[in-house]
Amino acid sequence: MRAVSRPAALLLAASLLACAHSPEPAGPSSSRFPAGPEDPTTYFPLAVGNEWTWVDHSPQSGGGGPKRRTVRIVGRDADGYYVDSEKGALRSSRGCIQDRSRRLLCAPFDLDRTWTSIVSETSTERYQIAATGVTATVPAGTFEGCMLVRARNRAGPDTEILLETTYAPGVGPVRIETFALVGGRKVPQVRAELASYRTERPAK
Repeated sequence: MRAVSRPAALLLAASLLACAHSPEPAGPSSSRFPAGPEDPTTYFPLAVGNEWTWVDHSPQSGGGGPKRRTVRIVGRDADGYYVDSEKGALRSSRGCIQDRSRRLLCAPFDLDRTWTSIVSETSTERYQIAATGVTATVPAGTFEGCMLVRARNRAGPDTEILLETTYAPGVGPVRIETFALVGGRKVPQVRAELASYRTERPAK
């Protein structure tokens, strides 16, 4: 479970992304970076200063209502990774957004496209573009042209971890959910939604 429950530096069910300002209008923001078949930063913009704020609705989050968490890209290291305020790191390389262990999102963005990431000798994550052209409504707004990526990782003889991430163009992940599949039963683990954000793509 460890490999899927933290799929990336900037994105995740424990490292929820974000920004501290008010939500931007969904229309212009979701379309300002037109989709490109070979550029994964279309769906996950990486630039110093980008930030995302998440609302955690996870069943295990405890009392006191939904919790918020903000993640901001604070710098770039010598290997080209964008480092965030949670000490995670992401970069775009060979058509994929990747952290130091796995490929999270890979172009081209064709329905049912698959890829794998070998995280360790005993852990392999299997990714699939499960849906395209999705409309997602979250606290930050309504985003069109989204893409749903599904990742699976076996956590035991009868247990599999399922991660579903919805990406909006020009914004990044807008919804992150994880489930434990136990004996054919889908048990919710993490559910986080984007509350606000600020994203730009670096000048080329």
